[in-house]
Amino acid sequence: MTKKSKTQQKNGRDFTKIRTPHTYAIIFVVVLICWVLTFIIPAGKFSVHEIEYKDSNGEVKTKTVLMADTFRYSYNLNTDFLSVKLKDLSNDAEALQQIGVDQKALKEFVKTDPKTWDQSKLDDLGLTDDVLYEKYGRSIYDTSKKLHKTANVWGTDDFNGFGFMNYVFEGLVTGDKYGSAVGIVALILVVGGSFGIIMKTGAIDAGIHAFIRKTRGLERLALPLLFFIFSLGGATFGMSEEVIPFAIIMVPFVIALGYDSIVAVTVTFVASQVGNAASWMSPFSVAIAQGIAGIPVLSGATFRLIMWFIITALSAVYMMAYAEKIRKKPELSVVYNNDEYFRNRIENVTEEEMKFTLGHKLILLEMLAVLIWIIWGVTAKSYYIPEIASQFFVMGFAAGVIAVIFKLNNMTINDMASSFQKGVADLAGTAIVVGMAKGILLVLGGSDANVPSALNTVLYGVGNALRGVPAVVGAWSMYIFQSLFNLVVTSNSGQAALTMPIMAPLSDIVGVPRQIAVLAYQLGAGFLDAFTPVSASLVGVLGVARIDWSKWAKFQIKMQAFFFLLGTIAIIIAVSVGLQ
Repeated sequence: MTKKSKTQQKNGRDFTKIRTPHTYAIIFVVVLICWVLTFIIPAGKFSVHEIEYKDSNGEVKTKTVLMADTFRYSYNLNTDFLSVKLKDLSNDAEALQQIGVDQKALKEFVKTDPKTWDQSKLDDLGLTDDVLYEKYGRSIYDTSKKLHKTANVWGTDDFNGFGFMNYVFEGLVTGDKYGSAVGIVALILVVGGSFGIIMKTGAIDAGIHAFIRKTRGLERLALPLLFFIFSLGGATFGMSEEVIPFAIIMVPFVIALGYDSIVAVTVTFVASQVGNAASWMSPFSVAIAQGIAGIPVLSGATFRLIMWFIITALSAVYMMAYAEKIRKKPELSVVYNNDEYFRNRIENVTEEEMKFTLGHKLILLEMLAVLIWIIWGVTAKSYYIPEIASQFFVMGFAAGVIAVIFKLNNMTINDMASSFQKGVADLAGTAIVVGMAKGILLVLGGSDANVPSALNTVLYGVGNALRGVPAVVGAWSMYIFQSLFNLVVTSNSGQAALTMPIMAPLSDIVGVPRQIAVLAYQLGAGFLDAFTPVSASLVGVLGVARIDWSKWAKFQIKMQAFFFLLGTIAIIIAVSVGLQ
């Protein structure tokens, strides 16, 4: 045992065995904190307006955004002031026509007792809070007391009012099939079922095994290609825990080629997290974050696809620079002594044969075709959640049919159904997180900038702190925050649930497109997963490779600095081109 390991045991601090609280537990604590904050932070709101923009097809669309300079706290109405002003307004037919208020109805209204007036009655006349504020300013309010918007302990929207103890259900049933939470939840479950069928066919396993076998002696080409393959897995279906069984094969294989176990972990797990960070289509990170942010799911795919290729290529170059240094002088590796275990066993351990059949090849080709179809549909035809879900289902169903025809893993129709069920079950927990994300918003008063809430007040405060800074500084600050947050919460979906409800509307205030707020989230949530000791997937892969986290950190801290530089450059470019 090393001196460092003895010291860790003596102090009772083994960082590789730190247990992170469950994502659900973290979110529930956040819900409680948010609920308490609503007692402390008064509610506020913004006025909103419609803006025009061009989509990826060049078509003009409109979107409702907040007006950062219109924030005001929630107050009771100053009925004394309004009784005078509305009486005058009732005699101004031209002004009433401009704002769309019926003159006769207003004349009848001003005859009633002003003490009975409230905003809902004014809304019925067409005199909304925004209309009155634009016309008379803050004078319409009694500013002696700021109001709070705090949820009940228990209840529903249609019975007793929303209660925070019902945040999961209320969050899950919000929205429709075109957005969060219902649409995103359905998409995640369908995707999970489809990949459940695909994994059952064994095509992915067989393909990687075949690749490893056929590239012996071509390691300088094989390792970068493997890096791209695992990065593609992270980018397309959030590959993470799935890396562990491949690491069992890759570690002795890479060491046999003259490298070390750090290279093996880098070409597998780190590559998958690079894919996660730069993904253009992952339904478990990008799609969730975009759904919460209220922007089209899988939009901005062209920019992200280019970014993924460049970041993956540069990361592979970084890995090969280290790998070649170790190949030339293995003793330089911090895990040289650890790898002796694998070097001693290599001659006695034979690689298990796995046939790469025609059926496997057809499934992988079919997957590639569908992935291209999805990219084309999103970028060229503006496919949205229902279409994307259908495409993923076709991918899984077609793979299952091929497996049945070619008897892959002796697959039957019933196996297809049970595999789909298992895939859905595996991602049900992730789907619940989406509902929880909406629940956080509901507890904070909702995400509507035009409705008084504590969230709007928080955004106004943070926005003031960042007000005046260049857009690139605001975006970069978001990236730093997301990176630090990922040191504690390693679940991509969990981090999206906890941060995007704040980051998305904050980007409106700072003057950064919400698409860039999502980009800052995914880069921060992806890269640090390859470093933090509380990542169950990372610790699992390191366990397979027999690497202490402290030794891994000594290598990875330099690579993280490289990743941070790449992320910073990506953020700067995104701001420069106005990524939407």
